Amino acid sequence: MAIVLNLDVMLARRKMRSRELAEAIGMTEQNLSLLKSGKVKGVRFSTLEAICRHLQCQPGDLLEYRAEDEQDGHDALPE
Repeated sequence: MAIVLNLDVMLARRKMRSRELAEAIGMTEQNLSLLKSGKVKGVRFSTLEAICRHLQCQPGDLLEYRAEDEQDGHDALPE
């Protein structure tokens, strides 16, 4: 997938556990785990907003675009 969610990185920066965030935003720990692992097809803006509010960050701190070739260890553009 070309969009990567760096939620685990932000949780580590905030020294917070997934369980604490899940409780704070009203999400199950299992669903938060699926979100962290990238096994979901989408995320609601309301969920993203709640995560950003609680972690005091911007959506861009959590979301990253990686070209498909970069994920395989190759450059996205030929040289």
